[in-house]
Parts: sequence; C-alpha cells; structure tokens
Amino acid sequence: MNRTARASREQIELDIESLDLEANGVARHDGKVVFVRGALPGERVRAELLRSKPRFSTAETVEVLHPSSLRVVPACPHFGVCGGCSMQHVDPAAQVAIKQRVLEDQLQHLGGVRPEVLLRPVAGPSWGYRYRARLSVRHVPKKGGVLVGFHERGSSYVADMRECRVLPPEVSDLLLPLRALVASLSIRDRLPQIELACSLRAEGDLLIALVFRVLDPPTDQDRACLLEFARLNRTELWLQSRGPDSIELFCDERGPAAESRLAYRLPEFDVTMPYRPTDFTQVNHAINEVLVRRAVRLLDPQQGDRVADLFCGLGNFSLPLGRLSREVVGIEGSRALVERAQANAQVNGLADRCLFRAANLFEIDEASWRSLGAFDRVLIDPPREGAVELCKAIAACQDQAPARIVYVSCNPATLARDAAVLVNTAGYRLKGAGIVNMFPHTSHVESMAVFERS
Repeated sequence: MNRTARASREQIELDIESLDLEANGVARHDGKVVFVRGALPGERVRAELLRSKPRFSTAETVEVLHPSSLRVVPACPHFGVCGGCSMQHVDPAAQVAIKQRVLEDQLQHLGGVRPEVLLRPVAGPSWGYRYRARLSVRHVPKKGGVLVGFHERGSSYVADMRECRVLPPEVSDLLLPLRALVASLSIRDRLPQIELACSLRAEGDLLIALVFRVLDPPTDQDRACLLEFARLNRTELWLQSRGPDSIELFCDERGPAAESRLAYRLPEFDVTMPYRPTDFTQVNHAINEVLVRRAVRLLDPQQGDRVADLFCGLGNFSLPLGRLSREVVGIEGSRALVERAQANAQVNGLADRCLFRAANLFEIDEASWRSLGAFDRVLIDPPREGAVELCKAIAACQDQAPARIVYVSCNPATLARDAAVLVNTAGYRLKGAGIVNMFPHTSHVESMAVFERS
C-alpha cells in the first residue's frame, strides 16, 4: 500500500466492547459495528478505517489510547505482519478465558443450549507447540530471493519470516537454511510449498519431516543438495509431485530411505501411531495426549461396550478406546486413512477389537445409521463442517440411541447447531462442555462436549 493511499484514510477513536470470533475488537461508530484488528475489550483506540460496508466496517488499530490489563507485548517480531497468529498481544490465560466465552456464547445463542457443567479448559505450552504446518515458498528477487513462511495477514504474499515462536525451536531454526536450500535449486520457481510434520524420536529428540511440493522433477544436482540438507539437519525429506497421496520419501539423514520413522505415542494407552506427514494428525501433540485422555474418561467405555468412533482418521481415539471396550468401529470418509487406521490397529495388537470402514458421514441417513447396529457409546470428531446429518440420524433411531456421546469440535458454531439437534430432537442432556486450547495465540477454538441420554 502506498503512503498517499494510507494517509488519505480516515482515523477515528473507538471504545472496544468485545471480541469477535477472529479476535478482532468490536466497537460501534455512526450506528454501525466496527471490527478492529489489534484491539481488546475495554480499550480506547485510534483506528484507521480500512473498509466500509452498509452494515459494518473494518479498521486497524493505529494507537492504543487506554490499554487493557489483558494486553501483553507480543513475543514474535513478526506479529502483526505474519498471519499465523492473531492473539499474541493477549495474555495467554486471558486467551483461554476468551475462547471459553466464545464457546458458551455460541452454544447459547446459536444452539439454544447450555451445558450443565463447564469443563475445565485443556491448555498446555504456549510456544513451540506446532508440530504440523504448511509453509508457502516464493522466489521474490525484489525482496532478496526466496521466502519461506506463512502468508502475511490478509494477503497472499509470503511473510519475510526469520523465526517462528509457535514452531518448535528446531524447526524455527530451519527457516533461513530452507531459504538457502530452495534458492540453490534449479526448480526454486516451481516449488510453492513445504509441509512439515514432527514427532519425538525414541531417543527423545525431534524428528522433522519436510514435504517439498515440486511442480517439476528435481535434477540430479537438486537431489544432491536435498540429500546434503537432510544429512546436516537430520531431517526426512519427501517429494510431492501431485496430490497428498503422491508423496514419496526421498531420504533421511542417513541417505536415500524407504521407510519413515514418523510416529506419535499415547503412552497412557500404550498406543503408537505411525503416520505420513500429509496425514491428518493433531497439530499440538502435548494437548492431543490430554484431549484423548479426557475424551475417553468422559465417554467412560465399559469392557462389554460396543463403541463407534466417527470421523476416526488414523485411529487417534479408536485405538485407546479399543483397550477398554469389547469392540470399536471406526468410520472415516477416506479409504486411504481407513487402511492406515487398520494397519495401526495391527501394529498395536488391537486388530481383533478395532474395525474400520469407509463411509460418507456427511450423507448418512436413518437407514444407513441403523444398518451399523446399536452402539453403547459414540465419539464424534468431525471437521469444521460439523456432523448435522449424523446427529439427525441418531435422533431418528431412538430405539438404538447410545447412552453417551462425546463430541470433539474444531468449530463452536457447528457444535452449537449439532448440540441443538441432540438435545432438542434426540433427547440428550448436554452434561458438560469446555474448550481445548489446541492453537495458542490464534483465534481458533477447539472444544469438547459430552451428551447423555435423559
């Protein structure tokens, strides 16, 4: 943006009343709602108007005139430019409280339901937690060469990142070496993305897997550079020429490799989960351990129970549940994930208790739900779209309704919608709900709710 355009924008003083779902301050001006980036409730700020629409405006904080007691100095020098985080200016404990309030508001106002008990928030380390990420790559000669990082906030440009506090330090330290590596390749203009996944090795150090999205095949010289990078930095390098299923392990620090060592553990349940770097796994491994423990405790499976794990993925919940139940049926839309979940059950000695099948749970109806047979307990872990058709199918089959349902959500709005179906149509009580702070310093709200038959 040029200086003339910026100077011509109107600046106004605003009193911030609350936060929206994207962690923007909410104020009112001339009868309209104004969403203000970088502002906190209780603050008075000078803000620059960015866009005006008939019903609302957007603005950005220029100066905080009266700061909130919740405001802290962001730890990352790239905060405000990089779009990876939106809440580093908020005290970490306050971030958790804000997200809990978002969940309560969504349940009450969108779903018309209230939990009987607010579950204690699940929280953990605020920094170095992000074990999965997708980094964009751009060769930009005007900015000095190759950039590797997250997009700039509200932009398709790649941020000029030299460190990242939410990535593990070992990964953050690779950002500049990765720039140099990509710059040395003949295909630097044909390499738009690097996806990373990390896990703890048996020795206790971090295994870093990097997936290079290559639109053209690397030359022999490129391959030599990749091998040397993997050796020096003790990483696994993968190449992806098409979609996620096209990835191939190229090498690790020992040289060309045929087998990955990526895996995470759930030690409380004696479960080890091998996975590929593009498989869906939880970003925050420390929080995932607590998440699984709480979900299993809330579901409270008994040795004679038949349990369903819906949207089961690799079996993150299925295998721990298999340790405690007679039978677990995991259902997932991706056949490739179903095959890997079944393989993980085999690895952990649970193939006789955990069965997996592929089905589209977004289109499930009463007949297809009934055909699965009765379940004593059900765990639902859907993507952001939620599971409204599934909840309607459960409501329609009152004669085989499970005694308890645990719903793990990554979108409080769709959880609220689906909770309304389970409570108002299926006759469940919302026994408890609380947030899971899977993504500290972002506005992303993960949560968990437990439903019980009246």
